Amino acid sequence: MATKIDTVSARQRLKPRREPYWQRVTKGCYLGLRKMTAEGEGSWIARAVDEASGKQRYKALGDLSEHPAHQRFDLATKAAQEWFGHLARGGSTEVLTVAAACREYVAHLRSAGREDAAKDADSRFKRWVYSVKFSSVTLLKLTPKAVSEWRATLAGMPATPQDKSKQATRKRSSSTLNRDMTALRAALNLAMENGHVSTDQAWRAKLRPVENADARRDVYLDPDQRRSLVGAAPADLAAFLRALSLVPLRPGAMAALTVSSFDRRLSTLKIGKDKAGADRKITLPASTAAFFERLCKDKLPAAPLLARADGRPWDKDAWKGPVKEAVAAANLPLQATAYALRHSTITDLIALHKLDTLTVAQLSGTSLQMIEKHYGHLLRDHAAKALASLEI
Repeated sequence: MATKIDTVSARQRLKPRREPYWQRVTKGCYLGLRKMTAEGEGSWIARAVDEASGKQRYKALGDLSEHPAHQRFDLATKAAQEWFGHLARGGSTEVLTVAAACREYVAHLRSAGREDAAKDADSRFKRWVYSVKFSSVTLLKLTPKAVSEWRATLAGMPATPQDKSKQATRKRSSSTLNRDMTALRAALNLAMENGHVSTDQAWRAKLRPVENADARRDVYLDPDQRRSLVGAAPADLAAFLRALSLVPLRPGAMAALTVSSFDRRLSTLKIGKDKAGADRKITLPASTAAFFERLCKDKLPAAPLLARADGRPWDKDAWKGPVKEAVAAANLPLQATAYALRHSTITDLIALHKLDTLTVAQLSGTSLQMIEKHYGHLLRDHAAKALASLEI
C-alpha cells in the first residue's frame, strides 16, 4: 500500500526503516523516501522497472537538505522524472561525471590507436577540467549555465607561455580557446553517444567555436615573400621553412618526418604523423626530391629528416620564436607563422596552378570539405573567368 510522502507533516509521521516509502509517479516509475532516523527527513530515491528484463533500476537523488523542506517533494519528483525520461530515451543507468567522461574519451582515443590525440586531450583536461569543481558535476545535472561559466573562466585565463619558466601574461587567443573547448565537446558527445546522457542541450550552444578564430593563419605569403623568409632564417630553420614551402604539410607533420620517410628510388615522401590519420605517400618532382635527398645525406634512417642545429627534431616550442624573428627580419606581416606557409602553398596550388581540390586535399592531408570551405572562393574566381571566356 502506498504511503503519502508529499507533505512535510506526512514525512515526519513515518517510522524509520531501511526500505523506502514509495509513491507512484507513472506506470513502472516510483519516487521513494528512505527514512533511517526519527529526527531526519530522509533521502530521496527514484525507481524504474525495465520493461524488457523486468529488473528494477534505482537512482539516488540525495536528501535535498539545501532546499526548504516544503519544496523537497516537488524537486525530488522533477529530478526523478528527468531520470525516467533519460531511461526512456535509451540512456544508461551509470552515473558519469564530467571528469569521468573526459577520461573515457582519452581511453577511447588510445583504443583507436590515436595516442598523440589522446595525450593532447588529456593534457588539456588536466589543465582546465580535472582541477576545477565543474569536473565533479554529473552529466545528468550538467546545465548550460555551468558550461557557460566554465567557458568564461577559461576564456579569461592567460595563454600558457612557450617558455614554461616565464609567467603567463598574454591573453588567451580565440583559436586556443576553441581547441580547449573542442576536446571537452568531443568527450561530452562521446558520453551522449554511449547513452550516459540523452541530449547535448547543456553544451551544444555553450561550446560552439568562436568564428574566424584562425584568421591569423590565413596570412598569405607570395613566392617572393616565402623566399625572403627562408633567406632571413638560420640554416636549420631555413631548411624547415623551405620544406613547408615545397610540400603543403602541417608543420607538425613535417617535423615528424624521418630519413626513412623519404624513398630515394621512387622519389616519394611517406607522411605518417598527421591529423589525416592514415599514412599516405606523396610523389615529389625531381627538384623537390633532390632537396630532400640532400637532407638525408650521412643520416641514419631513424634520424629527423629536418633537424635543428643540435640534431634534435623541430617542434612548435622550438620553431615559434625563431620564425617570428625571421618574419621580422624579412619585413613580412608580423602575423605570419610557420602554418602560413601551408596556407600559402595550398592557395597557389589552386589559384595559380589550377590543381583540382581533390588532389590538393590528398596532398595536404585534409578533407575535400575543408579545402572547399577555406579555398572555395578561389574556385568561384576560376568559374567566373571560365564563364567570361564563353563570350561571343
